[in-house]
Amino acid sequence: MEKSHANDRIFLSSPHMSKEKYEQRYVNDAFHSNWLTPQGPNVDLFETEFASTVGIQSAAALSSGTAAIHLALKAAGVQKGDIVFCPTLTFAATANPIIYENAIPVFIDSDEKTWNMCPNSLEKAFKKYPSVKAIIVVHLYGLSADMDEIMKICHKHNVVVIEDSAESLGTTYKGRLTGTIGDFGVFSFNGNKIITTSGGGMLISKHIEKIKKVKFWATQSKDPARHYQHSELGYNYRLSNVLAGIGRGQLKVLNERIQKKKYIFEFYRNELANIDDIQMMPVNEWNEPNFWLSCVTLKGKVRPIHLIEALEKENIESRPVWKPMHLQPYYQNCDYIGIGAAEGLFYNGVCLPSDTKMTNEQLNRVVNTIKKLWGVHKP
Repeated sequence: MEKSHANDRIFLSSPHMSKEKYEQRYVNDAFHSNWLTPQGPNVDLFETEFASTVGIQSAAALSSGTAAIHLALKAAGVQKGDIVFCPTLTFAATANPIIYENAIPVFIDSDEKTWNMCPNSLEKAFKKYPSVKAIIVVHLYGLSADMDEIMKICHKHNVVVIEDSAESLGTTYKGRLTGTIGDFGVFSFNGNKIITTSGGGMLISKHIEKIKKVKFWATQSKDPARHYQHSELGYNYRLSNVLAGIGRGQLKVLNERIQKKKYIFEFYRNELANIDDIQMMPVNEWNEPNFWLSCVTLKGKVRPIHLIEALEKENIESRPVWKPMHLQPYYQNCDYIGIGAAEGLFYNGVCLPSDTKMTNEQLNRVVNTIKKLWGVHKP
């Protein structure tokens, strides 16, 4: 591990290029060949290599995870006025594409055992809204949702399942990789994700023809004609060949990044185990997370804002857990099915720094700052 200085900024989760410089090699290939467009060898190979990594038939490299969700909804046939179920505890990028298609989001509560979509609330939502076009399931912070229960419910209602796996690349649920269980899987390569292309995303599916259609839409829906002809609405959503080169290099160190994320989580769990007011995010026996972010919930007098501010004073980045969508000003008039579990996670949750470049000294800086809030000093 590299040495760190006492006051170095500790980030929540920042880009981490490989020490072997795989990414630079592929980017240089793009420059030398002059493939500097949203097409080219890196794009094609990134799709092939990614699909092979997750064990799926087809993949489309796109400009963002948000674009991937948007085109997944289109591929699912979502149209104006259709109902789409979405977890309330998620980032806005999960819900916004529903609005892009003029559909109607209905937000579903969390299960405290998984922090993800609650099957019981989902059942209640189907009773209220039996004609649902699609459901987006999110695997937050690298924790998988309880997919067997969710898929059982969705199969009963014959609804398309889109897995938002933006935060869970490499996570398994009962031995199956998240993103490969539903009809579509969405991944993000934003700068803070477990691997990055600076900005980018991937849509995967076992439905090969659907992915072909997605690639058509993502390149402005250009018909096969000598002149520019467009019979359908298109989008400028294809990933750059330069950025795809970064992604190819990052794929080579995915397992290494997952192992470091797990090391960070276990470090926090072991060091904070004696503070009763701190509970680590749940890791169920059927779930092998990628531990993208190590998150905790607090009880007692020390509140999340106290912890966040104490860390910030030490030049350490942390954040609250996602604010539920049904509490967001833009979505406040949308329906919400639940009992307030997601709100509890938001009010009590903190995301601790989980940067894969962190040294043991930096981890100890974080832990010691936290312990001081409870009057606990490391011997």
